[in-house]
Amino acid sequence: MVEVSNLTKKYNNVTVLDVPNLKIEKGESFGLVGNNGAGKTTLFCLMLDIIKANNGAVLSKGRDVKIDEKWKSYTGSYLDESFLIDYLTPEEYFEFIGGLHNLNKEEVEERLKQFHDFFNGEILGTKKFIRNLSKGNQKKVGIIGALLPQPEILILDEPFPHLDPSSVIKLKKILKTLSANKVTIIISSHDLNHVTEICKRIVLLEKGKIINDIQSDKNVLTELEKYFSMSVE
Repeated sequence: MVEVSNLTKKYNNVTVLDVPNLKIEKGESFGLVGNNGAGKTTLFCLMLDIIKANNGAVLSKGRDVKIDEKWKSYTGSYLDESFLIDYLTPEEYFEFIGGLHNLNKEEVEERLKQFHDFFNGEILGTKKFIRNLSKGNQKKVGIIGALLPQPEILILDEPFPHLDPSSVIKLKKILKTLSANKVTIIISSHDLNHVTEICKRIVLLEKGKIINDIQSDKNVLTELEKYFSMSVE
């Protein structure tokens, strides 16, 4: 469903990403892990045509994302707070996102009902601008904004930081349900426990290169912890 071919990105003649090939199948739950500076966010930005590659292409359903924008209609994403419009209230933001996908106000409100438990009474009806919400609640707005159009592909960069423990559990439940419904989930996380719990496939990125591509099983967490020199209890 998403295919990377001979993709490279350089800054000041330094190669920060070099991925000869990578294919993510429809309905796959795909986790991307790596240390800071490994190139995870750069790869996501290229997938979303936010930045331009020096070479290569990202294809979504066989179409180059930098040429054909059809992928935008079935892809939901949230990388960071720059995706938000912080002078809007959450309700206004969701209506804006809905409008981009031809959803009226009533349809937006109906779709939001399934996320009320995740919102925990702290998002809707508060009359706060997004900029005045906590970091965790801003992240909730961004994630649900990505889910609002009911995308076929969901891309989330570090979705768990700033969320309280209850919200992390609820988000993982949401993501597992989406995966069971064959939504293609592509996430990055520094928390190996979270990403291995959700994703059936884990790719390890280091210094812009893929150094391991493994199917998640009972041994994958141990393997990753060993790589990152973490203590295994």
